[in-house]
Amino acid sequence: MVVDKNGFDPFLKDAFGSSIDPPFVVPHSAATVSLFLIQCKLGDMLWWQFAMAYASFDFNFVVFGVLKRLFCIQTVPVPVSTSQNSKTTGWVPCMASSSVGRRATYSTKSVSTNEPVVSVDWLYDNLKMPDIKVLDASWYMPDEQRNPIQEYQVAHIPGALFFDVDGIADRTTKLPHMLPSEEAFAAAVSALGIENKDDLVVYDGKGLFSAARVWWMFRVFGHDRVWVLDGGLPRWRASGYDVESSASSDAILKASAASEAIEKVYKGQTVGPLTFQTKFRPHLVWNLDQVKKNIEDKTHQHIDARSKPRFDGAVPEPRKGIRSGHVPGSKCIPFGQLLDSSYTLLPANELKKRFEQEGISLDSPAVTSCGTGVTACILALGLHRLEKFDVAVYDGSWTEWGAQADTPVDIS
Repeated sequence: MVVDKNGFDPFLKDAFGSSIDPPFVVPHSAATVSLFLIQCKLGDMLWWQFAMAYASFDFNFVVFGVLKRLFCIQTVPVPVSTSQNSKTTGWVPCMASSSVGRRATYSTKSVSTNEPVVSVDWLYDNLKMPDIKVLDASWYMPDEQRNPIQEYQVAHIPGALFFDVDGIADRTTKLPHMLPSEEAFAAAVSALGIENKDDLVVYDGKGLFSAARVWWMFRVFGHDRVWVLDGGLPRWRASGYDVESSASSDAILKASAASEAIEKVYKGQTVGPLTFQTKFRPHLVWNLDQVKKNIEDKTHQHIDARSKPRFDGAVPEPRKGIRSGHVPGSKCIPFGQLLDSSYTLLPANELKKRFEQEGISLDSPAVTSCGTGVTACILALGLHRLEKFDVAVYDGSWTEWGAQADTPVDIS
């Protein structure tokens, strides 16, 4: 039997992946086979297969053929982000594999919608699964002077579609990127080629920013199988994964078609066939009147995602004509407090601590807001990880509230 310098059979190392390290030692004799199988926790089904193969074939073939071809055992990332951005791995049998040497991956069906994010390692392992569509939902503040569509054309995750946050929006208001109508949203995402059966992973160019907005939009319209890529494009690239440096003509055509579909809906014109059907959830989106009423009724805890200086009214708002301050009775948790230094979402225990420090009860209803309804969705994302699935977002947020002459404003 040929072994490498660490005492590993190269056939086994190929079958189990390069991550096998001491002290996980592969046995080199039939006398220790049973102990090895117990260590691997392969289950009863393998015993008779192993015994039959061992009687007729070389030991290398048994392990390589039975373990790899029949069980596809290897280490794969678990699709859950951790506080230290570490990769968690586990031994995973692929009992249903139909191709020799096919890489084992987690199906998106195994990812709970209770968990709002997936890791870049998980997406890499599942990127070519037929039921996954990836959306680049990058959007930037006007003063950042960054063009998301141009950046998408320069570098994006392979196969990703571009979701225009400003374009797939309500065209009847001057407020930025407000939630479109059901018909308009269905028409736009259908033009992108998205169907109700699809599993969606949304990312952005900052790490975790505007992607949360698109995650929330799909949930508002009844689509739960949507996740945010934890750490976004920066973490994808930092992990050494490939990007496409030029957009395909098909992706550009779809982005253009989505914009045209929105225009047609708001002009009362006929749009093409729909592949996506909406199911509106009104409790997930609030308007100005609901926020006004909540000041008196106090049915919901109001959480503002803006920076503390903006919340306190100590600095001017970035948009002209908007008063400074906050909605009376609201509390401030800047969205950045829910993220670590690499723009990945904090683990549940740390998120819980952040909210409790500001007097937010996880047992009471909540509504979130920010400047224009983007980073408010990051608060909703964090609360979702804490199993608060019914958090509303005030869509118009401070840009709407602060522009009104008759809305009350507090300054700390």
